[in-house]
Amino acid sequence: MEKIIDENKQGQAFVIESKSKSTRKLFLESYGCQMNFSDSEIVASILAKEGFSTTQNLEDADLVLVNTCSIRDKAEQTIRKRLEKYNAVKRINTGMKVGVLGCMAERLKKKFLEEEKIVDLVVGPDAYKDLPNLIKEVDAGREAVNVILSKDETYGDIAPVRLGGNGVSAFVSITRGCDNMCTFCVVPFTRGRERSRAPESILNEIKDLSEKGYKEVTLLGQNVDSYLWYGGGLKKNFKEASEIQKATATNFSELLAMVAQAEPKMRFRFSTSNPQDMTLEVLHTMSEYSNICNYIHLPVQSGSTRILTEMNRQHTREEYKSLIDNVRSIIPDCAISQDMITGFPTETEADHKDTLSLMEYVKYDFGFMFMYSERPGTMAARKLEDDVPLDIKKRRLTEIVSAQRKHSAYRTKQYIGETVEVLIEKQSKKSDAHWSGRTPQNTVAVFPKEGYKVGDFVNVKIASSTSATLIGEALGYSVNN
Repeated sequence: MEKIIDENKQGQAFVIESKSKSTRKLFLESYGCQMNFSDSEIVASILAKEGFSTTQNLEDADLVLVNTCSIRDKAEQTIRKRLEKYNAVKRINTGMKVGVLGCMAERLKKKFLEEEKIVDLVVGPDAYKDLPNLIKEVDAGREAVNVILSKDETYGDIAPVRLGGNGVSAFVSITRGCDNMCTFCVVPFTRGRERSRAPESILNEIKDLSEKGYKEVTLLGQNVDSYLWYGGGLKKNFKEASEIQKATATNFSELLAMVAQAEPKMRFRFSTSNPQDMTLEVLHTMSEYSNICNYIHLPVQSGSTRILTEMNRQHTREEYKSLIDNVRSIIPDCAISQDMITGFPTETEADHKDTLSLMEYVKYDFGFMFMYSERPGTMAARKLEDDVPLDIKKRRLTEIVSAQRKHSAYRTKQYIGETVEVLIEKQSKKSDAHWSGRTPQNTVAVFPKEGYKVGDFVNVKIASSTSATLIGEALGYSVNN
């Protein structure tokens, strides 16, 4: 994987103090997407109620849980290497138990216990409420596996414990699962069918975050634009809903307006969008509310319509370009980022050039770029030969990354001389005299600390830029502070 101008945490251990007395310590580590980090906060909440205190020291742990990603083979190999580390510790701490959570657990199921002898329990993304029972099974010397996918679990009734954050920004999940059967993707198999969470529970969680001083929320889902609440149940069953349910249903655009109105001093972002499901209504809602950030992560995967068809993406190159045109028209200062896969089966040099020309057309602010990785069980793995040689994949990826670096530098340069609002998140990595934060467009900006603090909204005049960062001077607090 190549990443440009964004932070994608690949592993993070979390700490939470239990409110009940316990001699058992938990070490919780999370890998992969934002949804996994959000799920880890749910797991921490469930186990805190069971009396687990936590530790950042792996050697002290009685229970080690790793929340896994299956999106690419490289992600799974990272997990297996971590299990080797756990195994070395377990030889010394023989009472330590190890559990695997998340998508990799769901994909491999009981097979994980056979492949990795160190693993004591395997828990899929919809089974975290069963963790207390599964731990009891492990304590009794029995195998513990629950990977049953749910059609209604959203964890909307659990207050997540905020882990490893800055106390400023938080994730709030609004949907789970995915109904889009892209041929390269394991998500529908590891996270199940798409279902939405009740608006009331979302608003209550956001209100609680606001009262605790949080300034920014990212609404999360595998496909947020498909959000649809009509009283519960899968989206596909909406046609069977009553007339009252249909009349009072809430779609994503309406949910965006609800949260923006409920907390006007709080910033809102969302991720991830699917081009086929993003509506003009959503774009108009974004333009109407100043506290909805002008930033859209809009994965395209390829610039070739032929490859998009092979991927079962429900849009063409031209339809995607039309959507981009609408974004630029309705929200002129909106930043757009991408996901791109190179070397998908049957991809030709002409297909690759289509991707490069689409990137030139959009000039994305930043993006995530990958070589194709065959995932077991997917339609592509079953029906298509992984026929693009590795050296060609690498060369094409290098060209895509190079194009993105050029476009990222072009986008950041446009801010020079402009004044932008920055939410301070942390100290700059390169200077303890500077703050680091993000603009509404999700671009990192750094500036001298002066008298400001984490959580402040500050107006910053940009003097220079790199392809990744804006550099400027603070002019004072913004109206949102």
